[in-house]
Amino acid sequence: MLAIGIIIGLVVGGGVGVWLTTGMLRNRLLAKSQQVLKDAEEKGEIIKKDKILQAKEKFLQLKSEHDKQVNEKNSAIREAEQKLKQREQSLNQKVEELQKKSNELKQVSENLNNQIEVLRKRQAEVEKVYNESIEKLEHIAGMTAEEAKQHLIEMMTDEAKSEAASNIMDIVEEAKITANEQAKKIVIQSIQRTATENAIENTVSVFNLENEEVKGRIIGREGRNIRALESLTGVEIIIDDSPDAIIISGFDPVRREIARLSLHKLVTDGRIHPARIEEVVAKTRRQIEQEIAEVGKRTCIDLGINNMNHELMRMVGRMKYRSSYGQNLLQHSREVANLAATMASELGLNPKLAKRAGLLHDIGKVPETDPELPHAIFGMKLAEKYKEHPDVCNAIGAHHDETEMTNLISPIIQVCDAISGARPGARREVVEAYINRLKKLEDMAMTYPGVVKTYAIQAGRELRVIVGADKVSDADATKLSFDLSRQIQNEMTYPGQIKVTVIRETRAVNYAK
Repeated sequence: MLAIGIIIGLVVGGGVGVWLTTGMLRNRLLAKSQQVLKDAEEKGEIIKKDKILQAKEKFLQLKSEHDKQVNEKNSAIREAEQKLKQREQSLNQKVEELQKKSNELKQVSENLNNQIEVLRKRQAEVEKVYNESIEKLEHIAGMTAEEAKQHLIEMMTDEAKSEAASNIMDIVEEAKITANEQAKKIVIQSIQRTATENAIENTVSVFNLENEEVKGRIIGREGRNIRALESLTGVEIIIDDSPDAIIISGFDPVRREIARLSLHKLVTDGRIHPARIEEVVAKTRRQIEQEIAEVGKRTCIDLGINNMNHELMRMVGRMKYRSSYGQNLLQHSREVANLAATMASELGLNPKLAKRAGLLHDIGKVPETDPELPHAIFGMKLAEKYKEHPDVCNAIGAHHDETEMTNLISPIIQVCDAISGARPGARREVVEAYINRLKKLEDMAMTYPGVVKTYAIQAGRELRVIVGADKVSDADATKLSFDLSRQIQNEMTYPGQIKVTVIRETRAVNYAK
């Protein structure tokens, strides 16, 4: 029982202890929670005050920005109002000015109406006087105004018919002369491009020898050396016509030059046999081709011409070995290029295009093949093939009027081509022959009756004939010009055409004493 009592006491004591402990813990927790709540309320109050301050600051900032924007807008509105006021004032001033001008125009209009009315009255008076004058003239002349008008028309018609007949005759004769000139050009160009016996000066080269012994070595055993040289170069070698000289004949000047240089190298070296000939000719051909390319390139550089196709440049180099009417084609083309550039500059055109067209205008004369086209048209097609400027192509094709001119450079090239060919000494002509031709022109004109003086000018391109006014009438002067031009055309040989001008002058001279 004692044990049970002890146990019950322990249990009761433990329960009381637990209750006391629990109460103490509850009180502590309650006190702690109240403290935490108090601290939280204090922190919340602090945070609330901070947020209120921040909100006030934000509000003040936004208000400041809003006030600033409002001020800016108000300032812009004031400026706009100021500008509108200024424009309104300006418009008012313009309206006033327009009103003044309108008033002035009304005044001018009234003055013009008054003047028109005065002019109408004067016109009526003039018409009245005119009609009276016509009536008086009809009475004096014995014919009406319509009859007089018809008589005047008949007189003017007869005069126009006479002038037209004279002009037609001049045009026909000029066309004949031009046709004859073109025919001569075609013949000479054909001679230059075809080997014939009548064109020795354009188709042969002469190779001089130191002695006759070299001829035998050149001919070789049974002529094998000369046959090898002819077959490799494409020319004809004439041995026996001239002493101490060999004539190289061929229509292609490049081939003749290859044959001439090859002969020079063979004779200098002394070894002349078919194998050596083949070696020398091949080497000389390469040398000539290289020289042609260098000449073309150097010519373009000298003239300041850039971006030209290499094939066209090579054709320019071939001009060195081509002649036109005895004039070196390369020198002629360079001269035309420089003249054209100068003329284009003076006229305010493109001098580079003019120089390019001048250099290439005769490019159709140096083809390696034999085209069946005039050289101007063929040259134009070559230029078009190698993408030259359209103005350059047209200038090449039109410089002999074989196609229509479409730009101002084309007539410049035509004129410069004529200038280069017509100047004294351009064409290969002996000075004595040149002087004799001019003298023959003057002497031929002096054989006609009534001729007082004659002058051959412009290097023989024009003949001026002065006749006596008392011996030759105007109609006779026209006939003299026609007859003399026909005689020159039939009896003389000359490049281009010759203009015959007959001058008839009447002078009345008296002396005051």
